Amino acid sequence: MDETYVKVKGEWQYLYRAVDKYGDTIDFMLSEKRDELAARCFFQKAIKQHGIPEKVVIDKSGSNAAALETFNWQICFAGMVGCLIEVLQIKYLNNMIEQSHRPVKWKMRTALGFKSVLGAEATIAGVELWQMLRHGQMENSGNMTLWEQFYSLAA
Repeated sequence: MDETYVKVKGEWQYLYRAVDKYGDTIDFMLSEKRDELAARCFFQKAIKQHGIPEKVVIDKSGSNAAALETFNWQICFAGMVGCLIEVLQIKYLNNMIEQSHRPVKWKMRTALGFKSVLGAEATIAGVELWQMLRHGQMENSGNMTLWEQFYSLAA
């Protein structure tokens, strides 16, 4: 899990992203702030869709660590001590997600920043969808080409 910044209407906003150990996109979220509340919202969104992970690799961001610590406390209070999330802050393990920011950053640079929040969210969703298709994350695609998968999702 990592966050990067993107320019929206001339102001910097934060794009939270998570990928698995193979580089496949798990989830993403655009936020105005980079604090514990934003990180916790992102983790709740990702966990709601994909379940509780065994390990999470983060950078040295205190807000991400605090959000995961809060989430682990919630797991303890729920009585699921065996489901605690292991938090790893190892720099080289975070390189995969750092490199996966490239397509979004490239799109932002070519557009000279995004003009609206809705436009930014739609563009980022499209870039993430394209990356997911490239990595073969669409289930039941059979022998469809990338373009056929894209158009089947858009239809």
